[in-house]
Parts: sequence; structure tokens; C-alpha cells
Amino acid sequence: MDAPTLIQTLTIQYGYTGYVFAGNLKGMSEEDGLKQPSPGGNCLNWVAGHIVDSRGATLEVLGQERPFPADKYARYVRGSDEVVGAEGTVPLSEMVADFAATGDGLKAGLEALTSAILAEKAPFSPMNDEKETIGSLMAGLAFHEAYHCGQLGVLRRMAGAEGIIK
Repeated sequence: MDAPTLIQTLTIQYGYTGYVFAGNLKGMSEEDGLKQPSPGGNCLNWVAGHIVDSRGATLEVLGQERPFPADKYARYVRGSDEVVGAEGTVPLSEMVADFAATGDGLKAGLEALTSAILAEKAPFSPMNDEKETIGSLMAGLAFHEAYHCGQLGVLRRMAGAEGIIK
């Protein structure tokens, strides 16, 4: 895939996930965000925080700065303990604001991508792929965000709220 096509695709995907993220958190209370799915999994608060943290890492891959301190979302990294109660969590309203604050950096970072940058070795690889490039990593990060935004939709419905995508 050529660079302009990949950049356009990523821009569209991140536009959709931005809409879905904000929509799925709209009207959700802190109590809703802490409801644990049964028989297992993470609550809406954890999934939303994980998405915001990941979006911050995406900005860094794109050479942009996080608009919030990196350690603010340390509670939500992959493999962290499940959220039980509100202690140590970030309120959903802050997550929505922090996620929205990533928009300008994401746009600037995507617009600055070139074929050469996309072909560079990635700074990390979630799949431990020694050949991971920034281009393949960006494709994976967009999928990752979409996957978790879908989980937010299920968790929203489990909390008794109407789905945003019909």
C-alpha cells in the first residue's frame, strides 16, 4: 500500500474510533464505568483508560507529544490489575477530555508521515515482530483502538444504556 493510501485509511479509521469512543462514553456515570462484566474482563473505565493511554503512545510513535502526563494512565496498561472500585482510576469525564486533546497531534502526526517514515523500524512491536515498521505498527494500533472501542459499546449496553451504533 502506498503512503498516501495508508495515511488516508488511518485518518478515516481514527475518525471513526474518535466518534465511537466519545459516543460510547456519553452519558455514562462513574458507577456505570466501574461495573464488572461477568464472568470476566475489564470494566468500561479500564477499557476507556487503556484506549487513552494507547492513543498517547500512538502520538509518540508519530513524533507528537501526549497532551497529558504519560503516567496518568499507568493504571490502564496491558496486563494491569482489573479495576475494582474507583480508587486510583481516572474519571470518565477526564478520559473524554484527554482523548479529545489528542486530536490535533494525531492529525499533525498522520499528515507528516512519508513513505520513508512508514518504512522505518518501529520503536516497539506488540507482536514482537523484529520486522515491525512504523507503517505496520500504525495499522496495528488503529485496529487495537477500534477493537477496544467495540468493547466499550458492549460494556455500555451491559450498563443498560442504548447503543450508539444502530
